Amino acid sequence: MSSSTKQKPNITGLIADINAITADTPQEQPMAQENFDADVVVIGAGPGGYVAAIRAAQFGAKVIVVEKQYLGGTCLNWGCIPSKAMIASAENFQHAQHLADYGINVEGKVTFDFEKISARRDKIVTTLRGGVGMLLKKNKIEHVEGFAKFTNKNTIEVEKDGQKRSIKAKNFILAMGSTIIVPPIPGLKGGRDEGIWTSDDAVTAPFQPNKMLIIGGGVIGVEFGYVFNALGTEVHVVEMLPRVIPMMDEELGTELGKLMSKQGVKLHTGTAVEKLEKVKDGWKVTMKSGGNTEEVTVDVVLVAVGRRAFTDEMNLEKIGVKLQRSGVEVNGQMQTSVDNIYAIGDVTQRIQLAHVASYEGTIAAENIVKGSKREADYRAVPNCIYTGPEVASVGMTEGEAKEKGYDVMTGKFAFRPLGKAMAAGTQDGFVKVVAEKKYGEVLGVHMIGAHVTDMIAQAVVAIKLEATVDVMVDTIHAHPTMSEAMLEAYEDTHGMAIHK
Repeated sequence: MSSSTKQKPNITGLIADINAITADTPQEQPMAQENFDADVVVIGAGPGGYVAAIRAAQFGAKVIVVEKQYLGGTCLNWGCIPSKAMIASAENFQHAQHLADYGINVEGKVTFDFEKISARRDKIVTTLRGGVGMLLKKNKIEHVEGFAKFTNKNTIEVEKDGQKRSIKAKNFILAMGSTIIVPPIPGLKGGRDEGIWTSDDAVTAPFQPNKMLIIGGGVIGVEFGYVFNALGTEVHVVEMLPRVIPMMDEELGTELGKLMSKQGVKLHTGTAVEKLEKVKDGWKVTMKSGGNTEEVTVDVVLVAVGRRAFTDEMNLEKIGVKLQRSGVEVNGQMQTSVDNIYAIGDVTQRIQLAHVASYEGTIAAENIVKGSKREADYRAVPNCIYTGPEVASVGMTEGEAKEKGYDVMTGKFAFRPLGKAMAAGTQDGFVKVVAEKKYGEVLGVHMIGAHVTDMIAQAVVAIKLEATVDVMVDTIHAHPTMSEAMLEAYEDTHGMAIHK
């Protein structure tokens, strides 16, 4: 066709086609107008807050982070990181006492220096805290210190040392985290100096107690129980439910209880703390199990019954943010009842895990800046406990799967017969797989053993991708490794494990 007869493009039709293609495509939100100080203000700089801030900045937003105390939040300063530093010292101390089993001779008695353990822990925390600060600077994010409260849905007032600053923003992300719950037990009063510790006190412990009682056998309770027991403290763990870590698969709690008891931890399950009394030698704790009463005197009582969302004195309800009994109410896109305010992490009380807060932070940032409608998917959330041995889980427990109506099949394989486990001296524990029979979809994987907090990632991907047992069996696992137990557990769902 010659140029003189070539048809002109149908501009109207072309525009219609483009509109149709982009109709469901998230569009970037326009940046803040001049009367705003920022596009996004993130309140809280924990693993949810600082991640959300960086992601929003990566998308081109002008971001301010407000933090009332330390960058890194509870996880970095009083939770995940300092406790794992202490756990590493406890593990190495235990290993050193058994070096002769590996043919290594050590002259004299193996000892530890609690002050050096504490100094190493503190150095790790300050290094990582500084790293968060560098990341904020790298992404041109302003860091404002102080306590924030809302004056209206677009404005907060930040106060520090009597000085106040007003910050106006187009959008906000609430990431204030959580605070410690202290149960109403008669006589349970006093602070660290009196020997009543919280988890915050335990990770900054001024000394090693001779005797310690821990109220609560959940994640915090068993981790600190493991640490202080390994260092030589007489440890009592009191849990109201029939087993420790009751929120995880029943077999994991049963096995961890056996192993902790074998290590010397005195477990009191199905038991409640009735009252505390201050005595000359410390604290006399009265416990009740059924009709039986027992008393124990300890130097320190560690309260580890959980945490609650921190929303105190922020005027959230006054500006229309709905609060549930457990925390800030959000939808699947992390949006609160006020359209320009989002909330993530512990403050929503959905799942109190650092990695969930980070995940939710990326969702909130994307939805705000890009105009997306992305929703959180909680089907494949890994849970990790850093005792010795470690515990890790993802997906449904066997009980949960049955309650939801699945026709369940399970597979289980112990680490004991594995060559790698035998060579490394890490034979305790097992892998358990929960799957449904019709299609073989993997519903949950539960592990207790060495390095399982690293191994769980494979199971997270399997559940995220809705993999079947047959797919996992057809996946080659390296030999010799601890992960071979996963292959065998998948095979065992059909009664076909080779080494069982």
